[in-house]
Amino acid sequence: MTEYGRGYGSEPWHPEDPLYGEQAPHGGQAQQPRWGGPQSAPHPPQQPDPYPQQQYQGGWEGPQGGQLPYDPYDPYGQQHPPADPYGGVSHDYYGTPDAYPQQQPDPLHQQAQQAQQAQQAQQMQQTQPQPLYQPPQHPQHPQQPEPPYDEGPGDDWRATPEPREPEREHAFFADREEDDDDRDDRDPRGAGRGGRERRGKKNKRRSGRACLVVALLFVGATGTVGYFGYDFIMSHFGSAPDYAGEGSGAIQIDIPDGSPLSEMGQILQEKGVIKSAGAFTEAAGENKEAQSLQPGTYSLRKKMSGAAAIELMLDPKSRNGLTIREGLRSTEVYKLIDTKLHLKAGTTKGVAKSEAKNLGLPSWANDSSKIKDPLEGFLYPSTYSVGDKAKPAAVLKQMVARANQVYQRYDLEGNARKLHLSSPMQLLTVASLTQAEGKYKHDFVKVARVVYNRLKPNNTETYGLLDFDSTVNYAKSQSTLDTGSVDNLRNFNDPYNTYKFKGLPPGPIGNPGEVALKSAIDPAKGNWYYFVSISPDKTLFAETNEQHERNRRIYEKEHEKAR
Repeated sequence: MTEYGRGYGSEPWHPEDPLYGEQAPHGGQAQQPRWGGPQSAPHPPQQPDPYPQQQYQGGWEGPQGGQLPYDPYDPYGQQHPPADPYGGVSHDYYGTPDAYPQQQPDPLHQQAQQAQQAQQAQQMQQTQPQPLYQPPQHPQHPQQPEPPYDEGPGDDWRATPEPREPEREHAFFADREEDDDDRDDRDPRGAGRGGRERRGKKNKRRSGRACLVVALLFVGATGTVGYFGYDFIMSHFGSAPDYAGEGSGAIQIDIPDGSPLSEMGQILQEKGVIKSAGAFTEAAGENKEAQSLQPGTYSLRKKMSGAAAIELMLDPKSRNGLTIREGLRSTEVYKLIDTKLHLKAGTTKGVAKSEAKNLGLPSWANDSSKIKDPLEGFLYPSTYSVGDKAKPAAVLKQMVARANQVYQRYDLEGNARKLHLSSPMQLLTVASLTQAEGKYKHDFVKVARVVYNRLKPNNTETYGLLDFDSTVNYAKSQSTLDTGSVDNLRNFNDPYNTYKFKGLPPGPIGNPGEVALKSAIDPAKGNWYYFVSISPDKTLFAETNEQHERNRRIYEKEHEKAR
């Protein structure tokens, strides 16, 4: 209510309201109070009368044309009205014999009032704010009977159900425009068709972006699986990458000691000789001679195929190093070093004699003062990188280091004890005898067994003597099959003469290879004391001297045929 008592409705001021203004709606003066008493309060705003007024058929007395005055002191028609506050007595127009007849309702007047009430109700409804949510209009259906009352949540179970909240999108498909959608839901201006269209477009954009993200993830996953799958298939079932041809240019490659074929391939790949280590190992698997490749220095070419690199490394002309063959004596090794380094003959032999203690020999190497050469047996057969400016002592030291590495791997000390030998030096000596006496590697295990059988003191065939020509040749620094008669050999007074001295010689008679070393460690089982090689594929072994003599006659016949 305002200070003047009227409400905030949309109806205008009543034209007779003294506070309306100086001018009436039609330009006249504002009406003044009709009586001289105190100024009356302004009229309250008119409200629809729920009880239509009755009209007297024969007219009304009074200044308003017959309107029935309202008595505030007797609104319900009391029989005895109270005294008039102004000195008179109020009149009851309905409760006395002189009262007016009972009014009858006028149909026309009722219809006019009802129309006025409907118009006012319509105006009030138009001025009221519209709700944010309007339930959808449904066609009229026959009224259904109300279901029985069921207590549940809410104050009024007959109230209109809340609109169902739409399902929200998964967080994976949501984006940063979610706040905009929430603002549209809160704002009535965005809740209409325009708001729904905007949300529909945003949902479409989000769906498109989600599909794009899923597609990119799928493509990336497919590419990754394809890449690794192709790499796995090629590495396990396909050929390794390889160059074609013999290559070009020149490059010198050093292969360290102890490098297997796989490591050789890695070195060649890093230096640009081959395209991949796999191509080298595949070519080595197809070439039987590749297993004989030794560490050393090789002169090769760049961008060679794996097969071409194998062939060139097998060619002695490509080896820019020094190759020591199995079974060579130390004196022969010294000559090869002098030739390689362009030194005067005997230079390396003098260095070996003076520098033997500084070359890294094991502690068990010098167990006999009768050893002819302290480096014998320790210049391990292999291919070594030897440049033109290398020193003899450095080359010898490299060979001794390689021998120590191999001997430690085969545990010469432990195996010597198992074989009831006095020292690893004796085991190395057996290996050197096997290398020198055996003509073919496939016979080495049986030859080693012959050595151990002859060393037995209780044998009745050789009586503890080895009777090997190889030891006599070593003592005489020669290599011949005709060492003379047995009687003459027994008169040769040298500790390496096994025809005269029982047991093993003082030390190795050469530098045995890996096959001879393994045969000495693990010889074959048998009672053989003699053997003679008839051909590369055939060696005859005998347990007695009579059998051996028959085998010798077979050998002589075969030798005569070969002439």
